[in-house]
Amino acid sequence: MAETGDRSVGLQQGRHSVRLPPRNGYGVYVHSNSFFRYEGEWKGGKKHGHGKLLFKDGSYYEGEFMDGEITGEGCQHWAWSGNTYSGQFVLGEPQGHGIMKYKAGGHYEGELSHGLREGQGFLEDQDGQVYQGSFHDNKRHGRGQMVFKNGDKYEGDWVRDQRQGHGVLCCADGSTYEGQWHSDVFSGLGTLAHCSGVTYCGMFINGHPAAQAKKIVILGPEVLEVVKGSSFTLNVQLQQDDGEVAKSESGRILKISAGVRYVQLPAFSEVSFFKVDEEHMETLIQTPFGFQCISYPLSTPVSWGLEPRSTVKNTRADLLSRGDSEPVLDSGAFHGQENTPSDRPVRRLEPCCPAACQRVEHGCAEFVDVLLGPPPPGMQPFLFLSDKVEKAGNQPQGGQSPLEVLPTAQEPLKGTRPDGTTAESATAAYLGEYVLMICDVTTPPFLGHRLPTAFKHLRLLAQGDGQWPHVPEDDPEALS
Repeated sequence: MAETGDRSVGLQQGRHSVRLPPRNGYGVYVHSNSFFRYEGEWKGGKKHGHGKLLFKDGSYYEGEFMDGEITGEGCQHWAWSGNTYSGQFVLGEPQGHGIMKYKAGGHYEGELSHGLREGQGFLEDQDGQVYQGSFHDNKRHGRGQMVFKNGDKYEGDWVRDQRQGHGVLCCADGSTYEGQWHSDVFSGLGTLAHCSGVTYCGMFINGHPAAQAKKIVILGPEVLEVVKGSSFTLNVQLQQDDGEVAKSESGRILKISAGVRYVQLPAFSEVSFFKVDEEHMETLIQTPFGFQCISYPLSTPVSWGLEPRSTVKNTRADLLSRGDSEPVLDSGAFHGQENTPSDRPVRRLEPCCPAACQRVEHGCAEFVDVLLGPPPPGMQPFLFLSDKVEKAGNQPQGGQSPLEVLPTAQEPLKGTRPDGTTAESATAAYLGEYVLMICDVTTPPFLGHRLPTAFKHLRLLAQGDGQWPHVPEDDPEALS
């Protein structure tokens, strides 16, 4: 620092006397404005060697001086910021290698230029986040790696304190992303491997997959017709908003379940409705087809398991637990419709049964050899009266209902209908209307969101029936 004009002024015998700095050796000198005080070595009237410079505001420097300037190794403390630097100085500024400790917490160790971080260094902030790599103009810039306070780790390119270019992010939850970045978010081509097992490989825009699946679609006719006792196959696609298959996405876990129409139509079924005992009560499922249903069991192959395929035969696992067949319903599944209020208690969902699940590959999944099982315990079907009895007006005496309860599969049927005909043993599903549901049970949800449940209307036909009988519009009883 220039010393021109610096003096110590004192009054002696009515005259001003000027006190000059020491020429050589060790000495103490207070500048004329009393803001600086130096104590240390001198050479040729300049601070040279080791010394300590005190500032009136409490700041100080202690270390090497050269030709009157702060140059060399030293330590400086700034009272106004509370920061302290130890390292190399050039002409009064931190330059070279050093350690800066910040009052707010954290520190920097590395290269500096004109008091700013420049070059390679190690920075730990007040939150304990650590960055090691290249700096420019006091910012993270170039190649570097950082550990965030939530445990995430990033290694890649930086531009002015933001991740930009190519980089790899390893999240604390096990998710990883490798690809292009812009303005600190995923942007460009990249691959995301989510902790749920879902992978997305493709384009990202502003941190989000550009071709992400938005809905589940069950392919096939609007109403799937299946002959009683026959298995069937469902082909499922994950689609984007524009209807394109989300081929960039794999790994979601989809679960199949079924429901039977709670109140059947006589034109389509021999059963009027199913009564559920108190022990197995549950909330009715609202469908997008205008009717409610109750959970119904499916029989699915054991080989559907999510483990690698083996030579196990395609045997079936009966999913008789109603909890395993309940769908996880999303608020968007019915396009804004709310579930019908019900006073039936809601049962807690049980963990997903692997045998009822399939993993999506490139936006597609297939459920093969699906079969509707017999009614489970606690579900009692009530038969319609035959057309003959209804037309004859044969009503049971004593005010009894014209319906008859049929035993379940665990209690083989031995009685008859009110018209005297023998009913079939309940060893298979009854003819009627059913609903198939495919729901996203990926855990944890991919990017915090599960896809809405998809529904497919199914009718179970009698053997030999090619199609459902036409229901006359003028027959109100058949449509009730």
